[in-house]
Amino acid sequence: MYGRNLKAYNRTKLEAELLVASPHRVTQMLFEGLIERLNQAKGYIETNDFAKKSTFIGKAIGIINGLQGSVDPSYDPELGERIIGLYEYMKDRLNDANINNDVAPINEVIKLITPIKEAWDQIPEDIRDEQNTAITKKFEEIDAAQRERNRKGFAFGQ
Repeated sequence: MYGRNLKAYNRTKLEAELLVASPHRVTQMLFEGLIERLNQAKGYIETNDFAKKSTFIGKAIGIINGLQGSVDPSYDPELGERIIGLYEYMKDRLNDANINNDVAPINEVIKLITPIKEAWDQIPEDIRDEQNTAITKKFEEIDAAQRERNRKGFAFGQ
């Protein structure tokens, strides 16, 4: 029972942090969560708990999908496509790890994602603030456009 309460507390704490987190911090949290899930999957491979291994590899792939979806190639199309391709490669390697119950592909993904996370963590605060403002503004514009479509009755294809 204690474990269930602790999980609920941690989930609530995470949800509260996400509500006030900047876009930069959300991405940091995704990187942190990805590395944590990868290490958990490795542990389950090493203890032959293949059901839990699959669960945590699936969670890691879900996080990579979130990171991949946040790439905006409009800033630098070539770099954006390369990052998206790298995320695809990571997902392929995690599928290999899942199929073969092998930690080597997981270690490879950790080795690939760690410098990206470290670089993300080193982004200067003034650039973070500038990007957070731009992202927030973009989403506010998207929300306003959706509210206008809803007001006009277009939300349900009318």
